[in-house]
Amino acid sequence: MVEDFRHVTLDIPQLRAPDDILIRNRLLSLDPYMRWRMNDSKSYAKPVGIGEVMVGATVGEVVCSNDPLFAPGDVVLAGGGWQDYAIVKPDGVRKIDPQLTSLSAYLGVLGSPGFTAYAGLMKIGAPQPGETVVVGAATGPVGSLVIQLAKMAGCRAVAIAGGVEKCRLAVERFGADAAVDHRDPDLANKLAAACPNGIDVYFENIGGRVLDAVIPLLNSFARIPVCGLISQYNGLEQRDDAISLAQLMQDALVKRLLVRGFIVTDYNAYRDEFFASVAPKVTSGAIVSLEDIVDGLANAPSAFIGLLNGKNIGKLIIRVD
Repeated sequence: MVEDFRHVTLDIPQLRAPDDILIRNRLLSLDPYMRWRMNDSKSYAKPVGIGEVMVGATVGEVVCSNDPLFAPGDVVLAGGGWQDYAIVKPDGVRKIDPQLTSLSAYLGVLGSPGFTAYAGLMKIGAPQPGETVVVGAATGPVGSLVIQLAKMAGCRAVAIAGGVEKCRLAVERFGADAAVDHRDPDLANKLAAACPNGIDVYFENIGGRVLDAVIPLLNSFARIPVCGLISQYNGLEQRDDAISLAQLMQDALVKRLLVRGFIVTDYNAYRDEFFASVAPKVTSGAIVSLEDIVDGLANAPSAFIGLLNGKNIGKLIIRVD
């Protein structure tokens, strides 16, 4: 609920440590993983405590710096969080070129969502020409790039999205060969019809009944990169997941499946490769994206709740100022 968030006004923080950098955030990325970081449970990263500033990737401008590599006016990508100003450390800051493309692209198709798509599909999924690649949340910043990379790899790309409009966008804007509405009561049969040769790569980011529909269609030696399970983040879905898990484990044995969970930072060694491969295609228009930009930091909580309910279309970004 919006009431679970608190918006406060404080003094601008001051530089103290010899490597402190003060940035003014201009754009803030809102992403599903943030909901997971709100859970007080063991995970891949420390949870955000009650009363702490919510984490988040930002594009901002350096105001002042104690580090000689960064100067006032530099435009940077950092983890500035849900705030106007942030003190950050140089190892978490990267200069970006504002002339290459829009600044918002560095939070989407050229940011962590785009890199997640690239690392999961190309390094785990390893798509081969003629194979079928299926991806959920297909009009989001991760799924939409998975579609385009799959097509560039010579694959049949099948999108799973929420609603008629998002299914249309998946096909017409991002180039999917077919799209299936995950809200359709007949999801399993519709997905089977869209994948007549089975599924070779399933880019998992939803879980729940979508996974139920995918499992029977997996081919031998199929690969399943797992970057998220958005249907389960709130813990509200009442269903018997043990059935899906038992079937998946049986198929993992019989079909020799590869199921690999990953966090995007696991693949930091490939960031330069990702940027060199994708950035020119973004600049030329060969790779396209969609953005949903909301004005004002005070609107971040309501926009974030809308994201978890599937109301946004494209990469959700807050224009902080």
